[in-house]
Amino acid sequence: MYFLYHLILLLAAATVKILAFFSPKMKLFVDGRKTVFCSLSEKIHPNDKTIWFHAASLGEYEQGLPVMEKIKTEYPNHKIVLTFFSPSGYEVRKNNTVADVTVYLPLDTAYNAKKFVQLVKPELVFFIKYEFWPNYLKVLQKAGIKTYLISGIFREKQAFFKWYGGFYRKALKTFDYFFVQNESSKKLLQSIGYQNVKISGDTRFDRVVAILERDNTLDFIEAFKNQKTTIVIGSSWPKDESLLVNFINQSNDDVKFIIAPHNIKTEQISNLRSQLSKSTVLFSEKAYKNLTEYQVFIIDTIGILTKIYSYADIAYVGGGFGHPGVHNILEPATFGLPIVIGPNYSHFAEATALVNMEGCISVTTQEQLNDAFNNLIMNTDIRHEKGHICETFVQMNKGATAVIFNHLCNK
Repeated sequence: MYFLYHLILLLAAATVKILAFFSPKMKLFVDGRKTVFCSLSEKIHPNDKTIWFHAASLGEYEQGLPVMEKIKTEYPNHKIVLTFFSPSGYEVRKNNTVADVTVYLPLDTAYNAKKFVQLVKPELVFFIKYEFWPNYLKVLQKAGIKTYLISGIFREKQAFFKWYGGFYRKALKTFDYFFVQNESSKKLLQSIGYQNVKISGDTRFDRVVAILERDNTLDFIEAFKNQKTTIVIGSSWPKDESLLVNFINQSNDDVKFIIAPHNIKTEQISNLRSQLSKSTVLFSEKAYKNLTEYQVFIIDTIGILTKIYSYADIAYVGGGFGHPGVHNILEPATFGLPIVIGPNYSHFAEATALVNMEGCISVTTQEQLNDAFNNLIMNTDIRHEKGHICETFVQMNKGATAVIFNHLCNK
């Protein structure tokens, strides 16, 4: 089976190199891996002690961040090595301040895995949520390096739980311990013989709770808001915006809107702006404008959406009209906001829970979106009640990082 796996990897690598000629993202994927071993050789010295975290992409990075920050505090003499699989994670967080070394993860060949581990020499390894690379895990096990899965999620349809999944089940044997998000994941692992598993919850809750402790002040947002009811639209896609624009254009002038699209390419920002009949200003123009005069503020930059949520009265989180579905709803939830989303949210446990608890409203049609917003705008009691549900949900689910560290400290 390893031979077949290796062959598939080689074919995938060749395919990606071809695609790199046509896709900027694939070019980043290929080019970013060319200098990994040189970078590791330069930044990790023979006497360095290291701890390695692997995140598939940006979401997993955010998920693992509370544990990385705790590790940085508890292991001040260790270097943290952070790897990403996807360009969408690495390119956004390659200059993060929590890791000492941030690189792409080389493809999971036997040669790459052996060389990577020899260069990094990690004392502890944390894989975040998923991504189970058999060659890396095999090398780590052979070297006797303790390896953990944190914020893990398992589903019945995964290969581990199928009759043909023996190769993948073998990869799981290399983990010293599994920290999973929920009871169903624990039961699935136990069904195939793994007892080294504990429900820790989702470390993302610790991440968003920590947001409340930092300075979220943005003077230009405060000026734009001007004490008026404000709806913040985060990570929107064109399918979201087709409904949102209709509502904004017919809305009362006493309501203001801040839109932070998922894609901030000039063409898409221009297209969005052209559909709006209300006075609209861009983040990139703010230095030259009196922001209080505008009703719509389009954020054509990245990295400030979380702070913007702190000024919202109502949040809309995009992605719910596409696949796999809605983006991160925990950030607005931690600020105690009622949240509106599209219909595709079933893959996300926190969204499903908040819809069931009625802190979050899922809409499918223009009429439903209009009704949801109008109800939240006009009825402050309902707005505050739903916001309180969201805030309480986040607070009740924090603590995953403490569970993980309590286990590590007792070993």
